[in-house]
Amino acid sequence: MEEHREAVQRMQDYIAEHLRENITLADLSTASLFSPWYSYRLFSQWVNMTPADYIRRLRLSKSALMLRDEDYKILDVALELGFDSVDGYQRAFFREFGCNPRQYATAPIPLYLFTPYGVRYQIVRKEKQMENVKSVFVQVIEKPVRKVIIKRGIQATDYFAYCEEVGCDVWGLLTSIKSISGEPVCLWLPAAYIASGTSEYVQGVEVPADYDGVIPDGFDVIELPASKYLMFQGEPFDEKNYCDAIEQVQNAVEKYDPAAIGYAWDKENPRIQLEPIGTRGYIELLAIK
Repeated sequence: MEEHREAVQRMQDYIAEHLRENITLADLSTASLFSPWYSYRLFSQWVNMTPADYIRRLRLSKSALMLRDEDYKILDVALELGFDSVDGYQRAFFREFGCNPRQYATAPIPLYLFTPYGVRYQIVRKEKQMENVKSVFVQVIEKPVRKVIIKRGIQATDYFAYCEEVGCDVWGLLTSIKSISGEPVCLWLPAAYIASGTSEYVQGVEVPADYDGVIPDGFDVIELPASKYLMFQGEPFDEKNYCDAIEQVQNAVEKYDPAAIGYAWDKENPRIQLEPIGTRGYIELLAIK
């Protein structure tokens, strides 16, 4: 089982690293260390789609971000991401997102981008003590007045419960909305921001205070004041150890007293969680005053 999981993860890693190149089943076979036929079977079983569909959807989502953030021509995007023709790319984009890429480039709207997780993240959370104590870096940062477009859950207090309540595709939609912080966020909301019958834990995207763009159906907007935060950042970690990396930082948060640097916790602003990314370490932000 674990051997198969790691084989599929290697294929996912290979695809991410070579997305703009021609990727063949032989390439994936080399990455997985299994035969081409067995690699195809493993990938389809673990990811619930074929390698070709996975690559196509990932390329289309990447293309949407290129059109949103950079001055690309449709032809250049299509060719750079391996589509045979502009017409084929435009048809695929419309089937995936329900809009034409040219229209989207002119006036971007929220899209459900394909944001796959590595199969190693399918491992259930483990409750265990950290074997080695690692450093957690702490610094003060400031956030401006802003709006946050959020998707509320029902009773969730953490990521896993949230995904069970609303699904994991929310992150892709949030990623498609240009954020002032460069990425979507997860938040633990103070009572004042929790609507009746909804969750403390939500996912959202921070946008400018004067944002007047599209709000996706089923999403809400909250307004947050300018505030200071303590950012807790763990050391880079092996992706398969992400649960340990989260636990390490959260343990440090529990033990930290902001009075040591002349602050107190600000319970009126949300606690913020960023996506765990191994190369930068796990990050949480807690408001201070």
